[in-house]
Amino acid sequence: MARKGLLDMHNHRENVIHVIQGQFKVSARPGDVMTTVLGSCIAACLFDPVAKIGGMNHFLLPGSDPDSTSNVKYGAHSMEQLINAMLQAGAQRSRIEAHLFGGANVVRGISRIGDGNSIFAEEFVRQEGFTLCSKDTGGNSGRRVRFHPSTGQSHVRTLHESIASLQRTEIGSRLNPHKDGNVELF
Repeated sequence: MARKGLLDMHNHRENVIHVIQGQFKVSARPGDVMTTVLGSCIAACLFDPVAKIGGMNHFLLPGSDPDSTSNVKYGAHSMEQLINAMLQAGAQRSRIEAHLFGGANVVRGISRIGDGNSIFAEEFVRQEGFTLCSKDTGGNSGRRVRFHPSTGQSHVRTLHESIASLQRTEIGSRLNPHKDGNVELF
């Protein structure tokens, strides 16, 4: 009897999948949790409630890369890759629901890239005909997102960390040459 309890506990462990800038992940496995940390970037969490398949991406810039059709740092390509991976896993386009997160304007003195990302993501979801179930975008604070791809549940927490930490996480040393400090990624 005690052994069964140990097995049950083991079966309920979370499998944390980190989704970093320029990546996308898809899963239908119960127990998988996708996580990311966002500033001006957007994470789109897509879910098919019938197939119980979900996915998350993390993109840096709105639209398409004018020099490449395969740059996942741009929203258009990142969204298309995520959608295609979900369809290949068994999702149906007509059932896809979307949750959008991020798009904060966290870096002072630089264009309001967060606003542009948010506008792009919402317009993309609308043009694709997906249901936008929730969004937490804009503002000036970063976010931590946890998404359960087999249930479609998402959790977001606003970060009140320093702007410098978020700059290093999203934009890298080209905009912020200081290399001290860390960002915890779950």
